[in-house]
Amino acid sequence: MYDLCVKDFNLTRGINMTMLEKTTRMNYLIDFYQALLTPKQRSYMSLYYLDDLSLGEIADEYEVSRQAVYDNIKRTEAMLEEYEDKLRLFQRFLARGKIIEQMEECMAVGKLDSPKLEQFLVLLKELD
Repeated sequence: MYDLCVKDFNLTRGINMTMLEKTTRMNYLIDFYQALLTPKQRSYMSLYYLDDLSLGEIADEYEVSRQAVYDNIKRTEAMLEEYEDKLRLFQRFLARGKIIEQMEECMAVGKLDSPKLEQFLVLLKELD
């Protein structure tokens, strides 16, 4: 890619995500794509991932079975991942953050000259 002053970054998603990593990822995907979800999907996902309610607690609140909540959440997770695969909003967000972090590191060590800045700007423009 480009000769940056710090190591290259990898944006591929790991297969063996911890529960915390999955929760964090889902929270971001909900933030990015919530407008594409139905009100019920938004509510279930918010209660489960943001408010940390159990499937049973959500089921009691909506007077449905625990299995119905589970199925809805699993379908919605798959939808969110599909949206991300197509639109890549979260991936671009992470990439921009890494580029900005690298710029800050270069500035801190006094290596952010004009050519290096141009390289960073090219990288940022390529994300859009």
